Amino acid sequence: MTIAQQLNITEFPFSIKNTAGQEIYYENSFGYWTKSEYDANGNTTRYEKSTGYWLKMEYDANGKLVYKETQDGIKLDKRPKTELTLDEIAAKFGIPVSQLKIKK
Repeated sequence: MTIAQQLNITEFPFSIKNTAGQEIYYENSFGYWTKSEYDANGNTTRYEKSTGYWLKMEYDANGKLVYKETQDGIKLDKRPKTELTLDEIAAKFGIPVSQLKIKK
């Protein structure tokens, strides 16, 4: 059941906007809908359609797109990778390296 059906909406198109004025939900008279989510900077972080299509995105501190994934898989991944040595991991937890155990 769509949001418009739950609310007994009869006038279309029907949309809901967030406090920033961005459309977070849209529905037409045929039951087709879209949902959107945004970060604090107004960038779209998630988009979904009633057809099953979805899109997830992440941005860096400068607002540049660094990650994009759809229902078909990852399309872009320029997120910084973090590599730590065992000594660095042990130091973060305040334990000796000999006490570290790695599980799969």
